[in-house]
Amino acid sequence: MDYVSALVPPIVMAAFFIALVVTIVKTQGGANKAKEDAVVDAALARAEAGRQSQK
Repeated sequence: MDYVSALVPPIVMAAFFIALVVTIVKTQGGANKAKEDAVVDAALARAEAGRQSQK
């Protein structure tokens, strides 16, 4: 029975990781894509403005 207790944690972690990847892939695009892209664009613009002001 030691082999079962040794295999359970990696199997559980693998299942959660697969579920996480599936969730990430499913949430890409769709109705929120424009909003998410706008947030990322704003963050990049702030970072670029910060770098420009430091020069």
